[in-house]
Amino acid sequence: MSRTVKGHKGIGAKVTGVALVARDNFSARYDLDRINGVFSRKAHALYGERYVGRVLVLDTAKGGVASSWMLREMKSRNMAPAALLLNAANPIMAQGAAFAELPFIDRFEEDITQAIATGDTVTVDPQNGLVVIG
Repeated sequence: MSRTVKGHKGIGAKVTGVALVARDNFSARYDLDRINGVFSRKAHALYGERYVGRVLVLDTAKGGVASSWMLREMKSRNMAPAALLLNAANPIMAQGAAFAELPFIDRFEEDITQAIATGDTVTVDPQNGLVVIG
């Protein structure tokens, strides 16, 4: 049985993928090895996990302007996540998602890191601000 979680209207195209979830913050620059496609910061909850093609579900955006070009660069090499879902994002992360044409939603009605589990299949519908789980 599926369940829907509502967020703020997002960015990008509708996509379905398998979730990779952690109650941790997110920086494209400091948390990811964009060459090998894994979380590389040892202190991150997803350290060593492959993110390519996954729907990343994390708590809060962190970092600066480098996130924008890094997301775009990863997308150009088919090394990007399928989508990004955050409880809270900063304008730079939203700009980065738009620049990379990466589906993105934030500001959910409930904690998205608690609503979705790693391995869940989710459909991300940014234009309507919806995530369908299952």
